Amino acid sequence: MSEHYNVTGMSCAACSARVERVVKKVQGVESCSVSLLTNSMIVEGSASSQDIIAAVEKAGYGASLVTKSKESASQKDEDINKDERTLKLRLISSLIFLAVLIYFSMGRNMFNFPLPEFFVNNNIAVGIVQLLLSAIIMVINQKFFISGFTSLIHFAPNMDTLVAMGASASFLWSVFVLFMMTETGNNFKTSDFYFESAGMILTLITVGKMLEAKSKGRTTDALKSLMKLAPKTATILQNGHEITVPIEKVQKGNIFIVKPGENIPVDGVIIEGITAVNESALTGESVPVDKTVGDFVSAATVNQSGFIKCEAARVGEDTTLSQIIKMVSDAASTKAPVSKTADKVCGIFVPSVILIAIIVVAAWFLMGKSFGVALSYGIAVLVISCPCALGLATPVAIMVGNGVGAKNGILFKTAESLEQTGKIKIAALDKTGTITRGEPEVTDIITNERVNQEDLIDCAYSLELKSEHPFAKAIVNFAKEKNLITHDIKNFQALPGNGLVGTLADDDIELTGGSVKFISEKFNVNEKILNASQKFAEDGKTPLLFAKGEKVLGVIAVADVIKSDSSKAVKELQNMGIKVVMMTGDNERTAKAIGKMAGVNEVIAGVSPNGKENEIRKLQEHGSVAMVGDGINDAPALTRANVGIAIGAGTDIAIDSADVVLMKNNLSDVPAAIKLSRATLRNIHQNLFWAFIYNVIGIPLAAGLYGLKLDPMFGAAAMSLSSFCVVTNALRLNLIKLK
Repeated sequence: MSEHYNVTGMSCAACSARVERVVKKVQGVESCSVSLLTNSMIVEGSASSQDIIAAVEKAGYGASLVTKSKESASQKDEDINKDERTLKLRLISSLIFLAVLIYFSMGRNMFNFPLPEFFVNNNIAVGIVQLLLSAIIMVINQKFFISGFTSLIHFAPNMDTLVAMGASASFLWSVFVLFMMTETGNNFKTSDFYFESAGMILTLITVGKMLEAKSKGRTTDALKSLMKLAPKTATILQNGHEITVPIEKVQKGNIFIVKPGENIPVDGVIIEGITAVNESALTGESVPVDKTVGDFVSAATVNQSGFIKCEAARVGEDTTLSQIIKMVSDAASTKAPVSKTADKVCGIFVPSVILIAIIVVAAWFLMGKSFGVALSYGIAVLVISCPCALGLATPVAIMVGNGVGAKNGILFKTAESLEQTGKIKIAALDKTGTITRGEPEVTDIITNERVNQEDLIDCAYSLELKSEHPFAKAIVNFAKEKNLITHDIKNFQALPGNGLVGTLADDDIELTGGSVKFISEKFNVNEKILNASQKFAEDGKTPLLFAKGEKVLGVIAVADVIKSDSSKAVKELQNMGIKVVMMTGDNERTAKAIGKMAGVNEVIAGVSPNGKENEIRKLQEHGSVAMVGDGINDAPALTRANVGIAIGAGTDIAIDSADVVLMKNNLSDVPAAIKLSRATLRNIHQNLFWAFIYNVIGIPLAAGLYGLKLDPMFGAAAMSLSSFCVVTNALRLNLIKLK
């Protein structure tokens, strides 16, 4: 059983690593994944929520079990906005006092800015003003000190610890210098103060936090926009009266009405009316879909034309929209395998930086530098180091990638599935409903000599109307489109594996229909019809012959035709370096005909649903395999594959066996999903490279190993921008064109 928690008090990747470690130690916890981006945690196992929350609190953080109500989601959004407002106020206040502090320090020392007469040649007075101003900035940003030193007490230092130690060291050294100035004959000058460094470090880190919060907010825009789609009210019928109720009050089985232009409130089935529904909110498909009695409609889609009456089928957390929101949110809370290295580094990063800073101070002091100069090197090391960039490198890209996918009807269940989709080498495609439409259609009609085509269709229509066979439906639909009238049939018989027999009620003429073998045994079939039937069979179509009385009227070919985008999608997969295999339970001749039209590399025919799983095992010997199917008959194969992709699952997205759910019934979304996965993985690698290289170059630079002395203020500026750069790079994924 998995439970979701909100976690408070985390400031960097070291925090999320710490929370993860302590929760994993709780008895009964099987796995734990903490997301710094969403401040959330998913825990699987039998441990009680009380024990998990207690462990998190003992580590110095806060945790609360997430409820499933919509109020909690909106409350969380409000909390995020409140935190941003507080951060903005802190930043503005800090900047005001910092401006005055810089005027008294750098402005006076470097640019000889004028000061009131009282401060001229009064270094102690100047020092006291700087002390007061920097102290005010420290009080404004006390959150860094509370979080940093609390984490240090719990032996789990984080980014706030580095900032707090750097600012504290600058402030305390400056206070020491100020006291030493009171002694006669001391050698200290106002240039030895680091008060402005303390204030600047805190302010610049706050600037970085503000930029990071803004950018992180944009990474969750897709999730927020999905939440905003949820209708707030519904109009239900009660005792013949229309009543508007909150969406939470709608129950399964309620009858609700939707007028033109209104959003559909919950998932339901139309029981009255005809309309066109815009489903772009869920599938990304802008063309409205025609709906009539018996058709399924989903919450948050828009009724564009007719008045409809529906029966509620799924409400609350069970609606398609709620399932999509949950899927996108869950994927953001899980971790991709690529992030494991960064997580391990983050766990030891901050203690290592503190140790390096101490060694740097000692080394420069022993080499003859004054303690103030040596300390400035150590402070620079503390404030330039950034575990946040490492911690955010993967989750921000995952969140943005998932958001782009959701907008295009492509849903990844976990971060791992988003990563693995881009690594596949073989795509195994189910035939029926994936490459083909899944519903047989009439493709060809050949009549005998001196036979009118309408007579042939009329005979087939009258017979097939009484049959339950899928081929019968194809002929009936075709005849209805031609507006033909059926004739009454008596003595109707369905002969399994052969065909149909019946008698016209009006004139007692027998009608017969069925396979080539069945008709040939009963009637004399001429060469024209036999040759046409053989050609249809070679093309993967099923020839159905019909006779009236003793005369064969002709042949109607029925086939499950391929979708319009299938061959293009297959070609696109092949251009991406992926081998495409088609698997089907159909006979080899039909399968090869469809495979040839689709352009696949290999055809595996005559396999059962369980047999498909064995075929996936064999394919996996040659590389990572994605199985693409409908998620029901192909469940064993979807589970066995490295990545299971359920296609056309817009009304049933909670398919346990699939890793990726494609809302639209388009095969072209498969290469789109792979393209998005590859782009996301590439973005993660870029982020990790930037985060690692930043620290690899920045820490030695701050330590003075390159022969340069880096002012702590520049170190703080670099630290504040590093996370912003990582998040901004992830946002570039929004520009990707999937098709």
